[in-house]
Amino acid sequence: MPADAPGSGEHQLVVVANRLPVHRIDGHWHTSPGGLVRAMLGVLRTRRGAWIGWSGDIEPGPVVVETGGDATAVVDTIDPVSAAHLELAEIEMVPVPLDASDFLHYYERVSNGALWPLFHDAIRESTFDAESWAVYHDVNRRFAEAAAKAAAPGATVWVHDYHLLLVPAMLRHLRPDVVIGFFLHIPFPPQELFMRMPWREEILDGLLGADVLGFQRSVGADNFVGLAKRLRAAQPHEHGVRINSESLGDGRLVRVGTFPISIDVDEIARIARAPETKARAATIRARLGEPSTIFLGVDRLDYTKGIDLRLQSFGALLAETADEHVDVAPVVLIQIAVPGREGVDSYIEERHTVEQLVGEVNGSHATIGFPVVHYIRRSLALEELVALYVAADIMLVTPRRDGMNLVAKEFVASRLDDTGVLILSEFAGAADELTQAVLVNPHDPDAIVAAMREAIAMRPSTAGHRMRELRRYVTAHTVDNWAASFLDALGHAAPPDASPDLVGAEHG
Repeated sequence: MPADAPGSGEHQLVVVANRLPVHRIDGHWHTSPGGLVRAMLGVLRTRRGAWIGWSGDIEPGPVVVETGGDATAVVDTIDPVSAAHLELAEIEMVPVPLDASDFLHYYERVSNGALWPLFHDAIRESTFDAESWAVYHDVNRRFAEAAAKAAAPGATVWVHDYHLLLVPAMLRHLRPDVVIGFFLHIPFPPQELFMRMPWREEILDGLLGADVLGFQRSVGADNFVGLAKRLRAAQPHEHGVRINSESLGDGRLVRVGTFPISIDVDEIARIARAPETKARAATIRARLGEPSTIFLGVDRLDYTKGIDLRLQSFGALLAETADEHVDVAPVVLIQIAVPGREGVDSYIEERHTVEQLVGEVNGSHATIGFPVVHYIRRSLALEELVALYVAADIMLVTPRRDGMNLVAKEFVASRLDDTGVLILSEFAGAADELTQAVLVNPHDPDAIVAAMREAIAMRPSTAGHRMRELRRYVTAHTVDNWAASFLDALGHAAPPDASPDLVGAEHG
């Protein structure tokens, strides 16, 4: 270990992500929702783990944490004792503070202004700024130092996503004794797009610091291997690439694999099965006027999600029906658009485009008291989302590009009676697995309209067979399976001097 490296800690498993698994509401901390958080917390509890991330506060300082009843405690960090009410008592949370400059440069300008659009097929132009990249580098260094300090000798460190692309190599320099995994939740771009990146070599070197690199789709893994060979002279290997650089560990094998993420199937099914969910779904249909077909879209309000293309195609479907008198029963579309990054110009533009299209479709096809598009721009609780999944007939998941898209899997998990049809973009990672969906090219408006008409006309027996197959797959591939498979790969990548309880340990 380098002489200036942080001292080792006591945690056998360290998760490193942009955000901690908690968020603040009205000054109090609460466990963040989502299957990923639940899966990771379960693994961390059994492995004496720590979670390193940003708390979400722009300015560091003391925070008020609920401790039960009317009592509160003022603390400088989120520690296991103060987090007991969050069911996180066995997990150490290590905040990495970000100030306003860090947030602007590391988070907005590099992570979301440069990396996000480029990794999503350059749907929007990336902005490359040297000053912002220097801050991104510095923030990644601070995350790596926090991980180095928390990890026990021979520990496993699992780094997540595009905010922290440089952490694996930085951590390897600080702690060559630990096993390092990195998982990218978004797509990894093809070579011709990645080559635009001014910091392409540094990003590749950062990722090559890992022992295991995980991608959502095989095309992403292949893209990475090709770039590592082209730019860093890495040698393709049956299980990944072999390093050909002394600074990165000459001859070291970096395992590269596909690990498609999933959801907490049991939780979705439990909510869908609840009487109150079924009642809420019936109420939704009644309030919509009992249409024969309800289309549903649930997306973050992001230009990658293809909401605008979907609205245009839905309008075309309605116009086609009116113009040609095709026998298509009355249909409505519910579109949930979860706000995000609302201060960024491209997101402001996307919101205006979507809302204009909602107005145009309703203006052309609604009747008094009965709009054809029901647009909701806010976050909804999981229970409300599942009620919408149960109420809907056809789920529209049509992003231009998506790493996975867990909404598609949530919809499938909620269809306990094996009804409903999923229309799914070929450019979502879920398309590799959910092959019984109606797959569509979202860039082809005619194809989306055709998919909508196919879904409406599909025989119940056909739809039932396809949904049963989809549910069988999703039920067998949960987020817990995903976490276990990645940790198993890390276990097999353990160095020879790793502690015996790490290699071959039961994961998850």
